[in-house]
Amino acid sequence: MSEKVSRRQFLNYTLTGVGGFMAAGMLMPLARFAIDPVLQKEEAGAMVQVGLVKDLTTDPKRFDFKVKQVDGWVKSDASHIAWVYKNSNGDIVALSPTCKHLGCTVGWNDNKDFPNQFFCPCHGGRYHKDGKNIKGTPPLGPLDNYALKVKGDSFYLGKLEPNTGGK
Repeated sequence: MSEKVSRRQFLNYTLTGVGGFMAAGMLMPLARFAIDPVLQKEEAGAMVQVGLVKDLTTDPKRFDFKVKQVDGWVKSDASHIAWVYKNSNGDIVALSPTCKHLGCTVGWNDNKDFPNQFFCPCHGGRYHKDGKNIKGTPPLGPLDNYALKVKGDSFYLGKLEPNTGGK
């Protein structure tokens, strides 16, 4: 026994189907636009050439460099700073200049009252040469390290990593 579909039901089914198809056609590009950046693969460990190994000494030296970044759909160059030096073992150390107290920029050997230390002028935060915070000063943690790679006579920096006390 087959049921007959009335003209009204047929038009209702047809218009609902066509309307749904048209709505899906409009919503799919919008959904892809919103979700696409999440689905993009991140460049694993993108390293940027910052300087030459021969320019490094045992005193931290400031290096300014730019990193290509993608923020949603906007591609831009982000400016970064690193304090880079060779430690007593000859290993290269690259520290972030961002104070762990309130995010101000620290300088090396900037304050004559605290020689051979990183000093934050905002609230008096101080760090040892290895980036460890000095007890009794505002920062609650050490300066972060940059991921570092030496290739040929150049050194490359990558993402920030927590400072765990060196190698």
